[in-house]
Amino acid sequence: MKTVAIVQARMGSTRLPGKVMKEVDGIPLITLLLSRLAAATRVDEIVVATSDAPQDRPLQHLVESLGYRAIAGSERDVLARYASAAQLVDADVIVRITGDCPLIDPGLVDDVLDAFLGAGLDYASNSYPPTFPDGLDVEVFTRAALMTAAEQASEAYDREHVTPYIRRNAHASTVITADHDYSDLRWTVDDPEDLVVIRGVVEHFSPRRNFGWREVLALSSARPEMFEYNSAGVRNAGADMGTGQKLWKRAKSVIPGGSMLLSKRAEMFAPDQWPAYFDRAKGISVWDLDGIEYLDLSLMGVGTNTLGYGDPEVDSAVVEAIAKGTMSTLNAPEEVRLAERLVELHPWADMARFTRSGGEANAVAIRIARAATGKDNVAICGYHGWHDWYLSTNLADGDQLDGHLLPGLEPAGVPAALRGTTFPFEYNNFEQLVEILSQHDIGVIKMEVSRNVGPEDGFLERVRELATQNGIVLIFDECTSGFRQTFGGLHLMYGVEPDMAVFGKTLGNGYAINAVIGRRDVMEAAQTTFISSTFWTERIGPVAALRTLEVMERVRSWEQITNTGHEVRRGWQALADQHSLRIDHWGLPALAGFTIKSPNALGYKTLITQEMLKRGYLAGNSLYSSTQHTPEVLERFFENLDPVFGLIAEVEDGRDLDELLDGPVAHAGFKRLN
Repeated sequence: MKTVAIVQARMGSTRLPGKVMKEVDGIPLITLLLSRLAAATRVDEIVVATSDAPQDRPLQHLVESLGYRAIAGSERDVLARYASAAQLVDADVIVRITGDCPLIDPGLVDDVLDAFLGAGLDYASNSYPPTFPDGLDVEVFTRAALMTAAEQASEAYDREHVTPYIRRNAHASTVITADHDYSDLRWTVDDPEDLVVIRGVVEHFSPRRNFGWREVLALSSARPEMFEYNSAGVRNAGADMGTGQKLWKRAKSVIPGGSMLLSKRAEMFAPDQWPAYFDRAKGISVWDLDGIEYLDLSLMGVGTNTLGYGDPEVDSAVVEAIAKGTMSTLNAPEEVRLAERLVELHPWADMARFTRSGGEANAVAIRIARAATGKDNVAICGYHGWHDWYLSTNLADGDQLDGHLLPGLEPAGVPAALRGTTFPFEYNNFEQLVEILSQHDIGVIKMEVSRNVGPEDGFLERVRELATQNGIVLIFDECTSGFRQTFGGLHLMYGVEPDMAVFGKTLGNGYAINAVIGRRDVMEAAQTTFISSTFWTERIGPVAALRTLEVMERVRSWEQITNTGHEVRRGWQALADQHSLRIDHWGLPALAGFTIKSPNALGYKTLITQEMLKRGYLAGNSLYSSTQHTPEVLERFFENLDPVFGLIAEVEDGRDLDELLDGPVAHAGFKRLN
């Protein structure tokens, strides 16, 4: 009977790439693991089962240089990889060790094998349920049990994790337990914090590398501070995490906040469950890094893709532009055509400038307007990005911004000298704006035309008249509202002309392009200041915008998405009525959202996201409509949403919400002045 230890190892760890080759006391982690495992007296041979991906070739070479066999197989189907390795080495009994356990104890390996050999078992381990420290996991099983699993297991989870199918179907098994429950101790390597702890342990015992697990246990009692760095880790957390969730955890260690956009943080949806990253997207389908398809009944690229993901006409124009070249010393002619097109759509405007993001477009508009008026002070109503001029509003004393931006948002890094230059007023509160003008020398009024409600009592007309009377530049921020209910700015529908307007989001159907348009006498003030950036001149954005405008006009996208938004609202309300829930509706029809009237509103939003993920949807309490959200899509969506509303109704009747949630509650989102 031949007993072979098969070490599962590869370079492509999501949370800590290349971890098995990370240096520990001067040697690669895999070298340490193999040297310790070699002391197991009941093991006849050690092989490493890695993947056939190119990134794993250095690992193969290292293992072979150490005198061990390295067998490459499927990167995703680890069960098939294991079965293949077992056949190639003609193993009768397999000891499964994972490459993230560098402190594996050879004596413990022998103990599990002793319990297994001669007892007629299919499976034995010291890990299910765990009592030993995480990182000492040993599993032993027969080749026959492995081959049966490889032939019969069909679930992706079983193919990736090797032994779940064997454990569930073993005819005879046993578990080796420790003399005490040490399962809260973390001696594995999944994250950078784990590597710090392992390095500390190995360096403590250096140059001796054959120390036993009880010596490490004694060290953890004598020097607990050495083990605090990864004490918050969860045992086998990766087994229940998708690739995107693992990558999100890794991202937060190298990218502040994990993402450049607050609205895309996993915590805004369903912490610990949101897939976080996409591999590809088409129409309203989004495939995550594990190849799972979701239908996007949520933010559609945070409002960027009115025509759906990967519109063939827009993408074709972009591909053609890439083939011709997207940057050179000379300018792209498409930016002139785009400026002319936007001016044509807004006859009050004469000129345009372009950026690649909404925040910088708003900053450009403010700079130009201040240059035109010669005044610093700005009155604002709405959300206008992250730049200093806007965030300086939160430098003000008192609680005037409570609920207007993000709860607890601090203007750290914004120069204190900007205090008292930006003043907020509430939508439809004309008297509040008048009061601001009476107390401060305002040169610019910047506002969203509408977000959650429409203008009352001629509000927009009165603001326009007030600005004209006082020589104030009026800017409409249409980054979000533009091209949603009209072909152009929403202000066209209300018949009120600003002095400047800002567009973004859906202008390029997912490609980065934003525009600032305005009257000539205002826009030419840009020449009196310095506003300039290299990548504002690249070709892709204007090309995408021109073709997007062409397609939107032909299919009358604004009418489609507005009608869809009304249907979505009716669907939400019908479910709410059916389940005796009270909801508030908000947002433009094409950017519709709802809130359940309950102290548990945020928990309900999380529950909706959680349960709809299980049903194959990216969804929550808002839906940004696209032309690809057909009636058939909506019908299936509401069929799936119905039982989730039923769960919420049960909570309202007394069921514990916590027992329904599989993770933490989502973070609160934006609250806006408008």
